[in-house]
Amino acid sequence: MVDPGVLRLLLLADTHVPRRARDLPAEVWAQVEAVDVVVHAGDWVTPDLLDELEERSRRLVAVWGNNDGPELRRRLPEVARVELGGMRWGVVHETGAKARREERLRAAYPDLDVLVFGHSHIPWDTEHAGLRLLNPGSPTDRRRQSHCTFMTCTVTAGAVHDLVLHRL
Repeated sequence: MVDPGVLRLLLLADTHVPRRARDLPAEVWAQVEAVDVVVHAGDWVTPDLLDELEERSRRLVAVWGNNDGPELRRRLPEVARVELGGMRWGVVHETGAKARREERLRAAYPDLDVLVFGHSHIPWDTEHAGLRLLNPGSPTDRRRQSHCTFMTCTVTAGAVHDLVLHRL
């Protein structure tokens, strides 16, 4: 039985479908079906995956990325803000250089508890001055990483729990 006070999340970014893969891996689709909220931090490439995630997700929170054209930019915001499980979440694609990222983003998003971002394809999990920064990597394009990745977590009582970086 699922605890009604626990929110299950899937964190994605940089899917690049169909350029880097024809589709999301089956393990990712299984998570889409299992979670309460799918968060996507941009770089879809075409609207087809957005359409399918909107159809198959219970709830989708998403933004556009630098590889996304006019149709995706028309349908999605550059920055999304949402309350999830008693926490203030933000989603954005690009965050700039790695150097001083935590300090810059805390200053840029003083009202958030968690910021999910993409662009680098490099998984990231840090906290600075009350802001948790999460980058799930990419489930389809590992770039300089050893594996393609995505994240899952639960949120309850205003805290992130059970954060898992899944390697494909």
